[in-house]
Amino acid sequence: MSQALIFDMDGTLFQTDKILEISLDDTFNHLRSLDHWEGVTPIDTYREIMGVPLPIVWETLLPNHSIELREQTDSYFLKRLVTNIKNGKGALYPNVKEVFSCLKKNNISIYIASNGLTAYLKAIVEYYELNIWLTETYSIEQIESLNKSDLVRSIIDKHGITSGAVVGDRLSDIKAAKENGLVSIGCNFDFARKDELSQAAVVIDDLLEIESIIPTLTTFPVNELLLNNIGGK
Repeated sequence: MSQALIFDMDGTLFQTDKILEISLDDTFNHLRSLDHWEGVTPIDTYREIMGVPLPIVWETLLPNHSIELREQTDSYFLKRLVTNIKNGKGALYPNVKEVFSCLKKNNISIYIASNGLTAYLKAIVEYYELNIWLTETYSIEQIESLNKSDLVRSIIDKHGITSGAVVGDRLSDIKAAKENGLVSIGCNFDFARKDELSQAAVVIDDLLEIESIIPTLTTFPVNELLLNNIGGK
């Protein structure tokens, strides 16, 4: 039996909010300098759609701009995100490394499945030295459909995962768990929404709560009623 926890990155492991506004401001200042944008940076709109793949982000934030300009903006934004990460302006959520260490001690493999791009995820993993615990990190750009459920399915198939959970803060993470026969653990963190979290098997307010869930992951399929009692959803 192969057990695993598959984590989202933004709003789950990494406090994206700490670098989001400054990176988006950098990007829209760049657009203003090129006369491609007027007005304030649409940070509130971005917060509303946080968690979707970046192509959809730019379709939403720049609906009247060309695909070429959106792609250029995406590239510039990614560079700003990576620079801000490497400059130490971001942060992990509390207890990430403690939970990772506990999972490894219990022989549970750890993966990341994120809507973030590969270079962005690599910058976070390297800066915070997460590879000590991670088996592998996956970006949505590795899946043609840009669908989180498909990304999780590819991880399950490649590594022969038979039980475990998907840990994340948004509905795409919860669906990815349910559609692949894994437990859905919803993180009640910065970008989470109550209506989405209500669909998770477990809702946690601190990553340390995962440690109490570990014993239930030894069976497949998992008893979600038991998990609800543990998570206090």
